[in-house]
Amino acid sequence: MNDQRSAAEPAAAAVAVPESVTALEGADAVAETPGEPGAPAAGAWAARRAALAPIALVVAGGLSVQFGSAVAALLMPKAGALGVVTLRLAAASLILLVICRPKLRGHSRADWGTVLAFGVAMGGMNTLFYLALDRIPLGIAVTLEVLGPLALSVFASRRLINVLWAGLALVGVVLLGGGGFDRLDPVGAAFALGAGAMWAAYIVFSARTGRRFPQADGLALAMVVAAVLSLPLGIIESGAKLTVPSTMALGAAVAVLSSVLPYTLELMALRRLPAPTFAVMMSLEPAIAAGAGFLILDQALSTTDALAIALVIGASIGAVRSRSAAAPRREA
Repeated sequence: MNDQRSAAEPAAAAVAVPESVTALEGADAVAETPGEPGAPAAGAWAARRAALAPIALVVAGGLSVQFGSAVAALLMPKAGALGVVTLRLAAASLILLVICRPKLRGHSRADWGTVLAFGVAMGGMNTLFYLALDRIPLGIAVTLEVLGPLALSVFASRRLINVLWAGLALVGVVLLGGGGFDRLDPVGAAFALGAGAMWAAYIVFSARTGRRFPQADGLALAMVVAAVLSLPLGIIESGAKLTVPSTMALGAAVAVLSSVLPYTLELMALRRLPAPTFAVMMSLEPAIAAGAGFLILDQALSTTDALAIALVIGASIGAVRSRSAAAPRREA
C-alpha cells in the first residue's frame, strides 16, 4: 500500500496545483522584480488576467448550462425528458458541425476511441440528468450530480484532508435526503447520482479530447456520437412531438445554452486547467442551478435544502484551497 501511495503522489502533485495558481505566483514574482517603473505592474496584471481567464470561462459556462436546463424543464411537458435530450444533442451537433467542420482524416485509432468515450459520457450525462430533472428540483438535481466531479477530485488528490471535505459533502447529501431519499423521489435521486458519475467521465475525456483534436473539432464529433445514441430514445418517447416548430425552436435554444456554448467554454478552460481543478470548480453549479430554478421555474428551496447545498459547495471549495496550499509544501 505504501509503495502504491508513493507512486501515486507525483501524479497527484502534478494535478494538485491549478495553472492559474502558478501563473499568479509568477505574477507576484514579476511585481517584485526591479526594472522600469510601470513595467512590473503591467506584467503582473497581464499574468493575473491570463490566470483568471479559464476561471471566467468555467463560470460563464456554468451560468449558460444551468439557465439552459431551466428552459429545458419548461420544454419537458411538450417533448418529454428523453425528447428534450434528443432535441438538445441533435441541434447542438448540427450547429457544431457547421461551425467547426471537423476533419475526419488524419486521426489515429486512439483519437477516435477518445472521441467515442467522450460522446458516450456526454450522452449518458445528459440523458440521466434530464430524467432526474423530470422528477426532482433543478438545484437538488445538480447538487447530487456535482458529487461525481468532487469524487474525481478526491480520488486524484489522494490526500486525507480531501477525504474530510468529501465527508462534509456527504453530510449535505444526507440533509437533502432528509433521512431517506423517498422525499426527493429515489429514482430521480439515483438518476442524478448516475449523471454525476458520467459527469466525472465527461471531465476526463473532455480534457483528453481537447489535447488530441484542434479547436472544438473533437467536441463536435463527440456531440454527434451523443446525438446518435439519444435519437432512438427520443423518437420512442416523443415521436412526432419533436417536429412541432415551437418545440424545435425551444430545443435549439436549449442546445445553444446547455451544450454548444458551455461545452465549448469548458473545453477551452480544460486546456489551461488540470481536470481535477476544473472538477471542483463545478462546486458553483448547485448555487447557479438553485438560482435558475427559483427565477425561471419558481422552485423555492427549504432552509434545510439550502444548508445542504451550501455544505456541498463549501466542501468543493475547501478541496480546491487545500490542494493549492499543499503545493508549496511539496516543492519545499
